[in-house]
Amino acid sequence: MGIFDGLPVPSDKTYLREELARIDESWVAARFDSLPHVVHIITSKDRETDILLLREQSDVVEEVVDEVVHAYHGGFNKAIQNYSQILRLFSESTDKIGDLKHDLAEAKKSLGTRNKQLHQLWYRSVTLRHIIALLDQIEGIAKVPSRIEKLIADKQFYAAIQVYLQSSLMLEREGLQTVGALQDVRSELAKLRGALFFKILDDLHAHLYNRGEYSSVASSIYERDDEVPTTTAVAASRMSSQPLSRRTRTLKGDSQFGVRGLTNGSHRTASTEEGSSFDGHDEEDSVEHDEATGDGQTIRNGTDSKLLSYQLPPWLSDSSPDEFIEAVRKSDDPLHVKYLQTLVQCLCMLGKVAAAGAIICQRLRPTIHEIIISKIKAHMETKNLSKSACSQGDRTGAAGLHFIKGQSEAYRLSKDKPQNGTSNSVTHLAVSPVSPLMAPGGKAQAAAKDLLDSILDTIVKIFENHVVVGELLELRASQHDINTPKSLPTDVNWNADSEASQATGGYTISFPLTVLQSECQQLICEILRATPEAASADAAAQTAKLAKKAPKKDKRQRANGVTFTFRFTDATVSISNQAGADLIRQGWGKRAPNSSQEGYGSAAVLPEQGMYLAASIYRPVLQFTDKITSMLPKKHSQLVNDGLLTFTENFVKDHLLPTMFVDYRKGVQQAISSAAAFRPRAHTTTYTPTVEKGRPILQGLLAIDLLAKEVLGWAQAMPKFATDLVKYVQTFLERTFERCRTAYMEAVLEKLSYRLIGRHDIERLMRLDAASACLPSQLGHSVSHSEAVGSEVELCELFLSLPSIKQDNLIRDDNKLILLASLSDSLEYVADSIERLGQAVPRAASQAEGNSRDQATSPRNLASFADEYRKLATDCLKVLRVEMQLETVFHLQEMTNREYLEDEDAEEPDDFVISLTSQITRRDEGMAPFISGEKRNYVFGGICGIAASASIKALADMRSINLFGVQQICRNTIALEQAMAAIPYVDGDSVQQNLDRVRTYYELLNMPFEALLAFIAEHDQMFTPTEYSNLLKVNVPGRDTPSDAQVRLSEILSH
Repeated sequence: MGIFDGLPVPSDKTYLREELARIDESWVAARFDSLPHVVHIITSKDRETDILLLREQSDVVEEVVDEVVHAYHGGFNKAIQNYSQILRLFSESTDKIGDLKHDLAEAKKSLGTRNKQLHQLWYRSVTLRHIIALLDQIEGIAKVPSRIEKLIADKQFYAAIQVYLQSSLMLEREGLQTVGALQDVRSELAKLRGALFFKILDDLHAHLYNRGEYSSVASSIYERDDEVPTTTAVAASRMSSQPLSRRTRTLKGDSQFGVRGLTNGSHRTASTEEGSSFDGHDEEDSVEHDEATGDGQTIRNGTDSKLLSYQLPPWLSDSSPDEFIEAVRKSDDPLHVKYLQTLVQCLCMLGKVAAAGAIICQRLRPTIHEIIISKIKAHMETKNLSKSACSQGDRTGAAGLHFIKGQSEAYRLSKDKPQNGTSNSVTHLAVSPVSPLMAPGGKAQAAAKDLLDSILDTIVKIFENHVVVGELLELRASQHDINTPKSLPTDVNWNADSEASQATGGYTISFPLTVLQSECQQLICEILRATPEAASADAAAQTAKLAKKAPKKDKRQRANGVTFTFRFTDATVSISNQAGADLIRQGWGKRAPNSSQEGYGSAAVLPEQGMYLAASIYRPVLQFTDKITSMLPKKHSQLVNDGLLTFTENFVKDHLLPTMFVDYRKGVQQAISSAAAFRPRAHTTTYTPTVEKGRPILQGLLAIDLLAKEVLGWAQAMPKFATDLVKYVQTFLERTFERCRTAYMEAVLEKLSYRLIGRHDIERLMRLDAASACLPSQLGHSVSHSEAVGSEVELCELFLSLPSIKQDNLIRDDNKLILLASLSDSLEYVADSIERLGQAVPRAASQAEGNSRDQATSPRNLASFADEYRKLATDCLKVLRVEMQLETVFHLQEMTNREYLEDEDAEEPDDFVISLTSQITRRDEGMAPFISGEKRNYVFGGICGIAASASIKALADMRSINLFGVQQICRNTIALEQAMAAIPYVDGDSVQQNLDRVRTYYELLNMPFEALLAFIAEHDQMFTPTEYSNLLKVNVPGRDTPSDAQVRLSEILSH
């Protein structure tokens, strides 16, 4: 770019730019040197041409300058004119300043002569302005009482306190203290302070017990509709999700509210407006506040407790913005928590925390007592429980008949009828120490649990509010003197109140917790019918522990504070005379008549009362303690250690469990020692598998089963004590087993069948027998068919090899056999029940049993008792099976050492066979109702096998037999087969196969010798060589038997 490019050259003279571009830049240098150009021209050969060129360039430059001057001519003229104007104005200003200096000098001279008069006028104007301001303030203060009353009526307590504090500061200003017209205002403000305090206290008291407009739950414990708040619950209770102490930490972190938000906040609010007129709320502001209040009411009743975050609560709509209101607006706490925080803030601003705490402490126990009574009445109405319903419930049986504790009278179990109307059940004798209503799962237990759940849930929600208030008060008390706010003038009476009481009037988190648990404990004692003497030891121990935990450094505060015994002593709080007079005037000092002495009326709700209801009370108390523990701050977490749960556990351990053991031990003893306990009774001719349909379980064992179920029901209700209760059941089962063992031994003692099943060889063979698969306890692993057949044959040989069986060696009394059958089935029933109950035993008991392995004597578990019961039931069945086999051998041994030389066809079986078959039929009919079909097959199924073996073996001892004798024996087998066929569930094919073998064997005697040899040659495996040899040894009239018969038989069998 050239140095002349920016010149204002017209468009029609663009050639000038080209000419300028040809000029050497050395001509426009900052320091121009002409000598080189002069020398160049002088030394040039063509001087004229060079000079002409310079002149042309000079003309171009002059022309360009003319164009520039022409272009900037107007600007130059205007600049010159402006400069001239500036010079003119500057000259005029100089002249005026000189005149002003002259005038000021003259004014100074004139004012100096009247200085004193001007000062007097100025002072008078200032005084008049101050008087006008005072009159405006007096006019505003005169309207304060009516404004406060309106705010109180609208429940704008925080705004009312702000107005009160500001007006109090106004009245203490210089100039207003001597105004006589304001004395009435001061008096009205003093009265309004008391009224405002009690209004706030009333509202706080209502919200503490969930009766307020912003309570977390709608009150359901008051009978009158006008006492039920219409406000929808704003926020769900957080009693189980997180500790309640977090709610106060939210405000503590916002704007340093936890440090300065209460006591200094009110002072700061008043001092910021100290220099302005008090009447800051004009009519327009009032209209706006009224609209806000209306909106707030709409929100309160229509949004279903879902206030938007950062929205100002309705009760602060008329309040002046300050640090506390900003903290509340930003807080995420539920609405009822914010309201409680606001009320506590109001009390702190008033300096009335100690008085409020004292009143709350004084009214706590009567109020809780009234709430519990109201809750019981409401529960009674909802459940519609009446005395007639209770008496009717006492007459209905649940699982068996019971008798009341201390009574020895036995009740009969009502007979259950099936749908077809036929009675299938038998009356049982049960001796439970509790009535059906009090049994585990009974109506009284369910009613007690429902009632206590409802009451404790209400108590938890009340304590939730107390934790919020108590933690806030403790926080403020630890930071400031909350009873002497700086914003209030000194008041001798109220300062005396602050000095005479503790910082919070004795109200701490521990106090409501102790009183609430005490009232609940009294209710539980009423439900359990526990007299004060029964719990006096527990109460004394707990009171002593509480006394040890009390701080010792300030004896005066402890003397003036709470004096309370956990169990029965009412709460008392020491307050000043002035505060006490105020309380009495407001009616707070009156205690509820006989609130702690009278009962709660739980008997009207519960069908029955007694210490056994502790089982249904334990779990609600445990859940209540867990919820309370989750609410408490960490520093107060130890308060629940000596509370309601400890009392309940001590009561169960020291009173209920010993009583339960004694009562149930008596019941067990009565059940197993009565004459009818082991008396088989059946109301049907066939076996039924369920008790409801008439399964004839022995009454003693059925009663034991019911008692065991009841005790384990208590264990399930109280898992912590399940180990002790399971031990009780084990003790009862062991005692019952011994009684059953005694009954078993009375039936089988000194009998051959009992001795035989005790032999190891016979026990092993019976375990291998296929029929043993149906026994209650499996006697071994599965066996093959060949092993089963071989064991059966070997057993028969063992029984037949016994010495001659005498009648005294057998159980001749059919009743004993029926008892064994019934005892076997009853033992199996109890074993199955024990096994099911053992699986339902609480984990705590199982762990305790597992830990006891390290002890010297480890207790047995329920499964071992079930195995013992099943083993005894199996022994009963084994005795019955062996007894019937021995009975068969006893009758058939008459076939030996006799001659079967009959002279006519057999029409009737032998007498011993008739006796045997009649005995089989009689015993089968007697046992049929008591054992199942497969057990009947086991008991009677071994008869045919042993009868066949005995009949075949008897031939070896016969002296002679003829054709009619063979027919007689065949007739005997037919009679026996008919008797066995009459028994259901017995394997008919096996019976027929065994007896056909006997008939075939004896019919071989009718064959000639040669034909017999031919048969043996073809069927050498049908009978043993000994049995074939006996066919040839016996004397058969009319059969020719060669002398070498045995040799020829041996040759045939050897091939």
